Amino acid sequence: MRAWVLVALLGTGGLSAFASEKPTPSPGAKIANFTLKDIHRRPRALSDYKEKKLVVIAFLDTECPLANLYVPTLIDLHQRYAEKGVQFLGINSSRQDPFVVVSAHAQERNIPFPVLKDFEHKVAAALGAKRTPEVFVLDEQRTLRYRGRIDDQYTLGARRDKPTQTELVDAIEALLAGRPVPVPETEAVGCLLERAEKLPPAAELTFTRHIAPLLQRHCQECHRPGEIGPFSLLSYDDIKNRTRRIREAVIEERMPPWHADPRHGRFRNDRRLPPEDRALLLAWIDSGAAQGDDKDLPPPRKFVEGWKIGTPDQVFTMPQEFRVPASGVLDYQRFTVDPGFREDVWIEAAECRPGNRAVVHHILVYILAPGQLSPYAPDGTASMLAGWAPGDMPTLYTPGWAKRIPAGSRLQFEVHYTPNGTPQTDRSSLGVKFAKNKPQHEVEVNILANMRLRVPPRQARVKGEMVYTFRDDALVLSFMPHMHVRGISAQYIATYPDGRTETLLSVPDYDFNWQSVYRFQEPLRMPKGTKLTWIGYWDNSPDNPRNPDPTQEVFWGLQTWDEMQNGWMELVWLNKKK
Repeated sequence: MRAWVLVALLGTGGLSAFASEKPTPSPGAKIANFTLKDIHRRPRALSDYKEKKLVVIAFLDTECPLANLYVPTLIDLHQRYAEKGVQFLGINSSRQDPFVVVSAHAQERNIPFPVLKDFEHKVAAALGAKRTPEVFVLDEQRTLRYRGRIDDQYTLGARRDKPTQTELVDAIEALLAGRPVPVPETEAVGCLLERAEKLPPAAELTFTRHIAPLLQRHCQECHRPGEIGPFSLLSYDDIKNRTRRIREAVIEERMPPWHADPRHGRFRNDRRLPPEDRALLLAWIDSGAAQGDDKDLPPPRKFVEGWKIGTPDQVFTMPQEFRVPASGVLDYQRFTVDPGFREDVWIEAAECRPGNRAVVHHILVYILAPGQLSPYAPDGTASMLAGWAPGDMPTLYTPGWAKRIPAGSRLQFEVHYTPNGTPQTDRSSLGVKFAKNKPQHEVEVNILANMRLRVPPRQARVKGEMVYTFRDDALVLSFMPHMHVRGISAQYIATYPDGRTETLLSVPDYDFNWQSVYRFQEPLRMPKGTKLTWIGYWDNSPDNPRNPDPTQEVFWGLQTWDEMQNGWMELVWLNKKK
């Protein structure tokens, strides 16, 4: 299997849907319509721009120095020609660039035109693109009129203050004036475009030998009866009739769900498929999805039914069943439970379990210390114990780390219900595991909430920002950015007392449907005085398909059509008195 994986990493593994190169189209060729996903996974088709006089397609990638040098040039040209009916499109077809990196790259450079991900290199193959940057100019009939370099300002190892040859501008100006393009084709200069080729695997791949262990490692946690996955992936029968949809989800990096930019931070709950497993799964599907011999199956993975943390030491359930009406809007519902703790207890694992996933949008369980009416303290500390939302994972601490519940405390369930068209009932629960010994580190939760958030109507990229200053030395264990349906990206940036800055977490394609906690592999040390800047962006434009009403100005609020800029942070104060 090692030999096959090596071949896969070198470019086999079903990473491409085409087996042979198509003839490279010359100027004068008609370009067929195509549809790709943009940096927020919205489909963009060439036909969407039928009212445009010209379309300029620029192949880019995130690593190529020449491609990055030319991004400002392309932005300037977009601004110069947009009102004249010229549409620019950036396309990333480089196999080494993950989708989230493409999304972050475009946002970091404030690229104002759509940037699309060509996951299977289909558009690159259709146009015969070979390098980045390389541009293609299509006229009003979507006939190719120019292909090649942008200009001669930048070349490998040399650069000019200004270009002496401006082939792209010359082509645009000529076509807008109704003249033939003076130089219809040039040789592009830049980085070779890395496209995977379709090659046969070096060994026969089977479900029983190769795929079943992979699914156990990466998929069955959620894709099994009673869990959040929409179908089970425990057996060959489960997967054999779903290979096309699984292939698409894996190719487009939608599954397993993970939204953090890999360039910033290392996370112990990172759900991404390793490249070799991704290649293996795609190659198996592309080679026919053979079953294999049942004797090669690994032993079934054992799960504790209903719990990801294992069998809880104690389970607390809402005191009564709540009836959810068929329709309407419900305020957050709160239920208080007395756990009966007569002395301090330490929690090393906690997990919320919705009783009825069909109507439970999310659950938060807070600790109410004796005499405490609200879980929120004036300094921003929130005594939250655990939460649940689609995509979230349970709270799990390593030995020596735990969360304290003071003696005499109560637990408050805060549940957001969303009616689904029929009357339903729910009675959700919380499971906990106790630390065997008093821990060395007490974990707290801070909530960074920008309650002054204001998102104007019809704006595509609205920035919200708040700053938190660490009052003492601390270790940060995790972040959880939370916005609603207009939220599109999130960042946490540290500015240290010595002036250094560091991006701790970047979520360039925030997805409201997956509320993930990002747990660091190793706690991050934050010296006293470090400023943590939590930045979010919202799209309140008609172009956002999740936007309930782009005509409305939106403020911080609890309901989904309101917005939030909340950021939970788990941390330990290093100098706290024991």
